[in-house]
Amino acid sequence: MANGSTAAEHVSEDKEALRRHRVLFRAIARRKNPKLRRTDITITDEKVVKRAVKAAALGNAMEWFDFGIYSYLAVTIGKVFFPGGSDTTSLLSSFATFAVAFLVRPLGGAYFGPLGDRIGRKKVLALTMIMMALGTLCIGLIPSYAAIGFWSPTLLILFRLVQGFSTGGEYGGASTFIAEYAPDKKRGYFGSFLEMGTLIGYTGAAGIVLLLNTFLGSEAMSSWGWRLPFLIAGPLGLVGLYLRVKLDETPAFQKLEASQTHSATGSVVEAESEFSHLSENAPKKKLSEIFAQQWPTLILCIALVGAYNITDYMLLSYMPTYLTETLKYKESHGLLILLGTMIVLMCILSTIGKLNDRYGRKPLLMTGMLGFFITAIPAFLLVKQGSMAAVIAGMALLGLCLVCLLGTMSAALPALFPTNVRYGSLSIGYNLAVSLFGGTTPLVITALMDAFDKNVMIPAYYTMGAALVGVIAVACMKETAQQPLEGSPPSVATREEAVELIEAQTPEPRF
Repeated sequence: MANGSTAAEHVSEDKEALRRHRVLFRAIARRKNPKLRRTDITITDEKVVKRAVKAAALGNAMEWFDFGIYSYLAVTIGKVFFPGGSDTTSLLSSFATFAVAFLVRPLGGAYFGPLGDRIGRKKVLALTMIMMALGTLCIGLIPSYAAIGFWSPTLLILFRLVQGFSTGGEYGGASTFIAEYAPDKKRGYFGSFLEMGTLIGYTGAAGIVLLLNTFLGSEAMSSWGWRLPFLIAGPLGLVGLYLRVKLDETPAFQKLEASQTHSATGSVVEAESEFSHLSENAPKKKLSEIFAQQWPTLILCIALVGAYNITDYMLLSYMPTYLTETLKYKESHGLLILLGTMIVLMCILSTIGKLNDRYGRKPLLMTGMLGFFITAIPAFLLVKQGSMAAVIAGMALLGLCLVCLLGTMSAALPALFPTNVRYGSLSIGYNLAVSLFGGTTPLVITALMDAFDKNVMIPAYYTMGAALVGVIAVACMKETAQQPLEGSPPSVATREEAVELIEAQTPEPRF
């Protein structure tokens, strides 16, 4: 069954069902300006959707495995590449290099996003996969500061820039890819698997670092062990690339491309307009169109993503360092607690996806944002206690708030923008927010704590500020659950749903 097939191609052979379809379709045809025609409904093939979700999610997992390694090796990397000064200075230098990758993410989003709207989602996602794998592999090959001096941190920054540039096209493309494949009523459920991939990537990175720290010890890790997780990136990148190139383009993009290519032409102006998406100036045109026409939604997207990413990076990236450097936990204990937290989140993530399909994106997003605002201080007070049980309880509170955002954002964000500029708009808005707020979270929190005499509650206050912005942003957004993506036809999972949709939007024929 083709993933982009229409209702007309899947009419039941049963005579009664066939008669019912014909009556309904004739009723539509009699209307002067029908809002919904039978050729406008996409009936998805569940097997194809699952393959698309698997490829996008696993590719995303490999991207974030590469990116997560640096977070969990921040202390060791600080000693290897920035050995001068105090431990705090080395850690700040390491987190500054971590943040550098986020400075170029908006550039990556501005390049890959419009490119994905022009040549297709699949090709661009394959390209970002290659770049991320190469950047991560090269970091594992850089000689230490002791070996080549100044060039060591310089090369580290260079390859972090490559990672950041490629990641600029990843989330916007992967979430767009899944959203455009999924049926309208299950977009939250299928979208939640994208964040499942993110957590799998982070979990894999944390697990490998934990094993290496346990079996090699700090001396061997500082000498050569830190390189091993980075070197794994090459083979993993090839696996992700294979998964992505085996898929077809999304049904929504195929329809958009067909409408641009086969639209009626009657003049030179119309012909130029018809093939404008193929011209060399198309990316610039897309960028200007995005900023000119989508700026209110871009601002909303930046606010949502900024709040979401501060809480995300605070818990999944910064927390191991907070436990180790601030609370003097053993590094392996901090990683072990985080691993347990992420595994629990993965177990309930798809349930959150189903809930936001049923009850709406806004209620789940609001629950997560308000949860962070209310529980941040109690959670960090528990973590501050220091006992294993208290730390686990505090992490659990934060994790339950985060999972409401994780399981919902990947369905909510693509629905903010129309199909013809979705990849570009989401990539630009998402990466601007991540660059300004998300990726700088470890650096900002570390600097603030240093400025305020090691006040261990700084992360809680920072989280509360982000959550308050998120509450306002969620209140301003429109509900998009169980609705078609803007600029795309309705997408249903079965022929029965197609018939119900037609019946709901077609008045009873009068004879």
